[in-house]
Amino acid sequence: MELYLIAGLGNPESEYGKTRHNMGFNTINKLAESYNIQVNKNKFKGLYGFGEIENKKVMLLKPQTYMNLSGQSIKEVIEFYKINLENLIVIYDDMDVEPGKIKVRKFGGPGSHNGMKSVVAELKSESFKRVRVGIGKPVDKSTMIEYVIGAISEEDVLKLDQGTTLAKEAVVEILKNGIDIAMNKFN
Repeated sequence: MELYLIAGLGNPESEYGKTRHNMGFNTINKLAESYNIQVNKNKFKGLYGFGEIENKKVMLLKPQTYMNLSGQSIKEVIEFYKINLENLIVIYDDMDVEPGKIKVRKFGGPGSHNGMKSVVAELKSESFKRVRVGIGKPVDKSTMIEYVIGAISEEDVLKLDQGTTLAKEAVVEILKNGIDIAMNKFN
């Protein structure tokens, strides 16, 4: 049975768990809870666990390198388990998508996202699936860093929670019916 790597990008949860930059981790947490997968093993510069989703063997991964070095953890896992890039799904926050919405993509550039820049650089490829969870943009661009790693209002928490629920459903759809059907359903 082929192994699928589902990696959510974020920063260590003790400090950054409730921030916009942790939509990837939040989605992994929802997948773990829904499919009873323990994400508690510590290796490959990340926390991970194995399980099954839609009769597919999966590894859920939360890199613990801080966002800007996320690719190091993903690369170590891919090399160790010899995972085909076709079986990689990366989940991350995206300012160009509005809160509560997601975008599913087959491949593409990293845009301005530092975590994705790291993943693309480490893998030397843009050919992997991704689920982008909308976080919207701050009104004032000078507050960008505070916006992505700062506290979130209750109203925004609910919208972001909708986004991570959709992202979880999109990952399940990709595993069950493939990326094209997932893109038609969620984009």
